[in-house]
Amino acid sequence: MTYGYAIARTKKLKRHNLAGSEAHTARTRETPNADPEKQNIRLIGSTEQNERLEDLVLAKIAQYKQKRKIRTDAVYCVEILLTASPQYYRPDDPTRAGYYHEDKLKQWVDANLKWLQETYQDRIVRCELHLDEATPHLHAYLVPLDKDGQLRCNHFFDGRQKMMAFQDDYHTAMQHLGLERGIKGSKAQHQDIKDFYRIVEEGKDLEPGKLTSEQLQAKAADRDRAIRKKKEMEATAKQLVKENEALGVRLQQLSAENQQLRSELKQLADQLRDLPLEDVAWHLGLTQDTKGDFRWKGRGHIINIDDSKWYDFSPNVNKGGGGAIDLVMHVQGYNFKEAIAWLHDHFEESLMLRAVTHHAREQAAKIVQTELTPQFVPPVKDENQWQAVHNYLTKKRGLPSNLVQALHERGFVYASEQQNAVFLMRGLNGEIMGAFLRGTRGKDNTFMGYEKGTKRTEGWFWFRLGGQPSDEIQRVVLCKSPIESLSLATIELQTQQGMLQSRTMYLAVDSPRSLPVDFLKTVLTVEVAFDNDDTGHETAQNIRKLLPQATLVKPKAQDWNAALCAIPKCQEPQRQGLEL
Repeated sequence: MTYGYAIARTKKLKRHNLAGSEAHTARTRETPNADPEKQNIRLIGSTEQNERLEDLVLAKIAQYKQKRKIRTDAVYCVEILLTASPQYYRPDDPTRAGYYHEDKLKQWVDANLKWLQETYQDRIVRCELHLDEATPHLHAYLVPLDKDGQLRCNHFFDGRQKMMAFQDDYHTAMQHLGLERGIKGSKAQHQDIKDFYRIVEEGKDLEPGKLTSEQLQAKAADRDRAIRKKKEMEATAKQLVKENEALGVRLQQLSAENQQLRSELKQLADQLRDLPLEDVAWHLGLTQDTKGDFRWKGRGHIINIDDSKWYDFSPNVNKGGGGAIDLVMHVQGYNFKEAIAWLHDHFEESLMLRAVTHHAREQAAKIVQTELTPQFVPPVKDENQWQAVHNYLTKKRGLPSNLVQALHERGFVYASEQQNAVFLMRGLNGEIMGAFLRGTRGKDNTFMGYEKGTKRTEGWFWFRLGGQPSDEIQRVVLCKSPIESLSLATIELQTQQGMLQSRTMYLAVDSPRSLPVDFLKTVLTVEVAFDNDDTGHETAQNIRKLLPQATLVKPKAQDWNAALCAIPKCQEPQRQGLEL
């Protein structure tokens, strides 16, 4: 006799997701469908209320020396949700939410604990049994350490085959309870835990017996739908096989076409002129001087560009050269090979070849295959300088201490050895791609610019406020610099009593060239908030050409920091309003 299905779902958690997941499973925040009269049980892990899930995960990782630095977007933990169809827990009355047979539940819990411990050993740092909702279920937290103790989630859950093996293994462990496995090889998409949760809550699994005629009719209709769905999935699977075969043939054709295209591009590259030095200067992190169209400044350089020639007028330099390669070598301090690799990393291959002279092209083709691209290295953090940087941001620029400190604790803002404020630039998934520096030493320090190696088209300074940390981004506000973004966020927090209603991303982007257009097109509301001057208006209008749905917002002063400093000092926002 079968009792429905054995059900297992997984959710990968990055470090910033741990607190939100724990808030739900540990019931530290209100759960609408939960019965407060019923007590959940912690089966694995301490019952101490002050023991945080994040601390457990980090302690488990710290037991082993990691051979490489953990990525900022790494999966620190996997939440595993385990349950069964309602008819297993209450075969006499599957529709009676919250009710279960004690003996059935005990057998199921014992089988699950045995499977978790035999499969993952001490990698499970916590396991909660939830009895306060419609159907009993377990939440287990797995730290994905491989056999060598290295944090590597893909060792367990990377790809379709490993997920199928995971489902097979769990079904085998539950089979003695009369629980079935779902359709193997189905095209049905894996359901996220939050969506699956809703299905478990609303689902009804009825057994024939003492049922009304209406219930029997509903049961038969459900069975017919399930059979039709299975046939549809089987037909889809057959169609996929045919499509895969056709795709294989097409890939072979594309490979041959690609070889031909490479040959044509190589011939075309011999006829191309050098790369425009203005584009190279922009990617190097230099800024065009508003006083002269041909002068570019940044990181101690004052470079005049005249067609394919350039000259550095900065004090004690007075050096010139010609072409993109020389310019990259001069600004970055690279040798010839490193400069070629840098150009290949920042431009398409056909464009990179413009910068290579005819006699060096064959050598360059070998270099880009063997030479490692110089990687971005963040400025060294100096906590001894932080108080001075903190004072600059809060006292001179008027930013609230709570917001500055919250960003510092997350590592988004810190002080360098030269007492510069370092604003880390991250990709949309959180990976560090560069840094923007702002000088704070002295009375009238005007130093600002991008750290060497920064990729301006792949990373931005950004942070999120408002709503719940797990909410999707509903609004993005674009400002020209990190301090402008923080200033506008502060103004909005003060006018809305410290809490924004919708989840908002504040993103610093100083040019349409570095705009993440594809991402912004998916956001419901985009606001362009640049300076209230000719340059700001022109930049905003150019962004509107790329994002017609965006709206323009102007400060009452020349810029948002000036507008903030003009507001009488308000009470700082509460720390709970700063969920980044």
